[in-house]
Amino acid sequence: MTTAAPLRIPATVMRGGSSKGVFFRLEDLPEAAQRPGAARDRLLQRVIGSPDAYGTQIDGLGGATSSTSKCVILAPSTRPGHDADYLYGQVAIERDLVDWSGNCGNLSAAAGAFAVHAGYVAPDRLPHDGVCTVRLWQANIGKTILVQVPVAGGQVRESGDFVLDGVAFPAAEIVLEFLDPAADDGAMFPTGNLVDELEVPGVGRLQATLISAGIPTVFVEAAAVGCRGTELRETINGDPAALARFEAIRVAGALRMGLIDSPEEALLRQHTPKIVFVAPPADYTSSSGRRVHAAEIDLLARALSMGRLHHAMMGTAAVAIATAAAVPGTLVNRAAGGGPRERLCFGHPAGLLRVGAQVRAEAGRWLVTRAVMSRSARILMEGWVRVPADSF
Repeated sequence: MTTAAPLRIPATVMRGGSSKGVFFRLEDLPEAAQRPGAARDRLLQRVIGSPDAYGTQIDGLGGATSSTSKCVILAPSTRPGHDADYLYGQVAIERDLVDWSGNCGNLSAAAGAFAVHAGYVAPDRLPHDGVCTVRLWQANIGKTILVQVPVAGGQVRESGDFVLDGVAFPAAEIVLEFLDPAADDGAMFPTGNLVDELEVPGVGRLQATLISAGIPTVFVEAAAVGCRGTELRETINGDPAALARFEAIRVAGALRMGLIDSPEEALLRQHTPKIVFVAPPADYTSSSGRRVHAAEIDLLARALSMGRLHHAMMGTAAVAIATAAAVPGTLVNRAAGGGPRERLCFGHPAGLLRVGAQVRAEAGRWLVTRAVMSRSARILMEGWVRVPADSF
C-alpha cells in the first residue's frame, strides 16, 4: 500500500449545455498523462470515480450519468487559424473504459469559454465587451467549431437570460457553429442510402437512417420499436428489455456503418454511434412538468447515450438531427413532415431545442457545410482535484 501524498492537479468543473465535466489544461496534467494511453485513461477514471460496480461514482467527481461522467483536455492549438485543441473523453460508469471516439456538443460551449479562461485566446482577439469567436480544433473528430463566447470587461460573461431546457437556471447564450460536421471524407451517409434496412438479432428487420454528422447516429422510427416518441428517461431506463433492444439496434447500425467489424467491438465503443428514435409532433409533458404542444415542434426525438436514455439531448446528436431533417427522404425528415428545411424545433424529454443545418446535394451525394445551435456554460468550481499517487 502506498503512503505517498495524493496528487493535486489543477482542474475546473464546468457545465456546458445540459452536461458537465472536469476540464484540464494539458500542461497541468502529470507528464505520463499528457499523451494518449493507459496512464491518461486511468487518471481520468480516478478523477471521475470509475469504474464503479455500484454505479454511483461516490469516490470521484462524476454524477453517475453519461451527462456528468466526462473529462475535457485543452491545449494551445497546433493548427493554424485555431485558438485551442479540444479533446473529449467519455468515462464509462461501471465499465473500465474511456471512450475517445466522438465529441460532446454540449461541452463544446464550455470548451470555448474555458479556452478564454485558460489564456489560449490572444489578447488582441479578446474584446473588452462583446462577443469573442473562439476557434476550436475538435481533436477527437478532426473538425473546427466556432464558439461565440460573450465577454464583459474582458472576461467571459456567464450571466444572462437565455433558457435552455434541461438546465435549471438561465445564463448567457453561447452560439456554436460546427463547420463541415460530416465524416472526414465528407460523406454524411456512410452506406450511400438515406434509409437502410437492418436485420437486428432479437428485433427483426427495421428501417434506419445512418448518418455521420456531428456524431455517427442511428435513427429509427419510434413506432417501429414500440415507442411513441414522448417517453421520458425513467420509462426507457427502467425497462431492461427496451434497453437491450436499443443496444442491439445500435450494434447493427455500427456494423452497417463500418464503425466496428464485429458485435464484440461495440463493448469498447459505447459513445458512438448514438441511437435516436423519432416521431411526428405530439403533445406531451416534459420532465420539468411543462406541457409541450405539438404545434410548437417539428418532430419528437429521444436519444440514448452510453446505453441509457438521455435526460435532454446531446449537442452532437442535435447536429445529426438537424442535418438529417434537412435532407428530404430520411426518417427524420419524414417525421418532420418532409420537404427541405434549414431550421427546426424538436421536442426532447426536457423540452424544446432549436437547431439548424445547411446541406446541399453535389455529385450524387449530400454534404453539410455547417450546423448551428445555442448553448450556455459556466464554471461550477475551480481549484485542484486530488487523486491517489498510485492511480495511474
